[in-house]
Amino acid sequence: MKLIIKAVLFDLDGTLLNRDASVKHFIESQYDRLIEYLSHIPQEQYISRFLELDNKGYVWKDIVYQQLTEEFYINLITWEALLQDYMEQFHKNCIPFPNLKQTLTQLKSKSIRIGVITNGLGQFQMDNIRALGIESLFDVILISEWEGIKKPNQAIFRKALSELGVAPHESIYIGDHPINDVKAANNAGMISVLKRDDTWSCDDADFIIDDLSEVLKLT
Repeated sequence: MKLIIKAVLFDLDGTLLNRDASVKHFIESQYDRLIEYLSHIPQEQYISRFLELDNKGYVWKDIVYQQLTEEFYINLITWEALLQDYMEQFHKNCIPFPNLKQTLTQLKSKSIRIGVITNGLGQFQMDNIRALGIESLFDVILISEWEGIKKPNQAIFRKALSELGVAPHESIYIGDHPINDVKAANNAGMISVLKRDDTWSCDDADFIIDDLSEVLKLT
């Protein structure tokens, strides 16, 4: 039986935004930009340690930069200044996954409502969405800091569905995390789609995709 889908909602990091590639691009540019403070550290060592401490975004950057300054004896610039640079410059390094705009545009052409539910800091995540050039395509954007609710809390999913005016069973939610995205969407009564990530395994998703364009086959 063909699904009757009225809304498709997405996670941001690891789903629309290729966060791994974006972070690597950013940290390379940060090293080059701030070389006068970091030149005593081999570039590859600085980059690899940042990525390790960052843990795919699940560690707050204040902790990451405090650890980096301690480990590498960075004393010509503060961890606060490094963090500020991250907050101000990251969006300039955003790299989308393939077929992002085409997929969103085709969903809109089918009169399907689309949205984003993402954890993170409000202005930071909004800057990233704008950097990808996709803000105008969404009917709803919910960011945990601004909403005072974060995934996997079902309340943030219910709010998005309410704003879109659709029922859970008429909606798809796509994300890369087995708990925050797949299980949370299942618990909210939505159709769950896992965007495959080699970091995690997940057996609970209703569907699994490797490319965003595969969403179109479900609508």
